[in-house]
Amino acid sequence: MSDHSVEAYIHDVEKLIQYLSIENQTPSLHEIDLKILQGFIAWLHGIGMSATSQARIISGLKAFFKYLMLEEVIEINPAELLDSPKTLRKLPDTLSFYEIELLLAAIDLSLPEGTRNRAIIETMYGCGLRVTETTELKISNIYFDVGFIRVIGKGNKERLVPIGESAMKHILLYKDYSRSKIAIKKDNEDILFLNRRGAKLSRVMIFYIIKDLTEKAGLQKNIHPHTLRHSFATHLVEGGADLRAVQEMLGHESITTTEIYTHLDREFLRDTLHRFHPSFVTRTSK
Repeated sequence: MSDHSVEAYIHDVEKLIQYLSIENQTPSLHEIDLKILQGFIAWLHGIGMSATSQARIISGLKAFFKYLMLEEVIEINPAELLDSPKTLRKLPDTLSFYEIELLLAAIDLSLPEGTRNRAIIETMYGCGLRVTETTELKISNIYFDVGFIRVIGKGNKERLVPIGESAMKHILLYKDYSRSKIAIKKDNEDILFLNRRGAKLSRVMIFYIIKDLTEKAGLQKNIHPHTLRHSFATHLVEGGADLRAVQEMLGHESITTTEIYTHLDREFLRDTLHRFHPSFVTRTSK
């Protein structure tokens, strides 16, 4: 798993330890049972943690106790029957193509980092990349001759994603001009996106870049790196792309994860109905 996932799982276990400490309980791993874990979840609810966050922590705990079973540290898995709270599936925030253009127009290309930031936004939106996939993108994994990039996704899984002309153009501009002037640190030679010190960009830095551009573009939305990925997928589905193809490009393990992008807005649906349904077409033509 990625470092980010490992840190999240460790945090979940630390949260359980925190609860046990507050309750003055000191059970061994063998003594932790379903009742203790249910009390822990009730405590999370009591401190105001959302159902989504509770479900994520339960997932982490289940992974932890499954690990203990595999390592034969415990004989009974206390988390096996632990239920997750029901969560409402929240539709992701997206940007229209016009708003994407406003975001791109807000980039000051006269600044040294401007060309890089343009290439980052073009790549994230044009290929639907996660923020970590963007920071880890290697030059050797960009196949300019055939228009594909090799992406290392969750669980170290690889996938090939087509890259558009606009993204490729701005990557080349950045790579051949701005990036070539940076003193690159050791072990970062093949990393595409670098900071001014010649090291790999952090996830947090990309958050700041997008937040700054959002303000400059005057967009009144809570935009973050994943918004570009959501927009990529939504625009594909709205354009009629096959859901399986979108799943492949996003690197989703299950098609049900991709199905959330079928939340086409009402105006788009109404327009489609008026244009293509026989009863509407016939009435319009009369």
